[in-house]
Amino acid sequence: MPRSAASLANLDLITLAERLGRLCRERGVTITAAESCTGGGVASAITAVAGSSDWFETGYVTYSNAAKSRLLGVPEALLEAHGAVSREVVEAMVVGACRDSGAGLGVAISGVAGPGGGSDAKPVGTVWLAWGDAGGASAECHRYPGDRRAVREQAVREALVGLVRRLEAR
Repeated sequence: MPRSAASLANLDLITLAERLGRLCRERGVTITAAESCTGGGVASAITAVAGSSDWFETGYVTYSNAAKSRLLGVPEALLEAHGAVSREVVEAMVVGACRDSGAGLGVAISGVAGPGGGSDAKPVGTVWLAWGDAGGASAECHRYPGDRRAVREQAVREALVGLVRRLEAR
């Protein structure tokens, strides 16, 4: 029986990653993560679980726009038109990560963790996440409270919760 989103949000990161691993094994799915503002936090949480090499394919830390283009194939024109912290870019990131890695499911994250870098349109705490595969993706925008550490941790948690929810729905 799938856990509710509320109950998943209350689990610690390692427990979420363990749940993700069980689901990946049951469904024969491998995972990839394309991260910007979280700097590898999703990959770190996943690889803290023994045996994650069975289901975690690749982690990309693409902090710069150039890395997003070079490693994930995000078009430079998309970055210029929408900025790195946007629906369009995170969707392109996850599609590119899945295409490059061959993973069956992925997550991408780009945001403004702070303390600086925010704007009226994209204040500190604005984080876009996308989940999908090489064929397409869907994205959500979140506004997380707190300092840099808190924003990053909340984004990592949401990334894992989103992966679990998508696998539970399969």
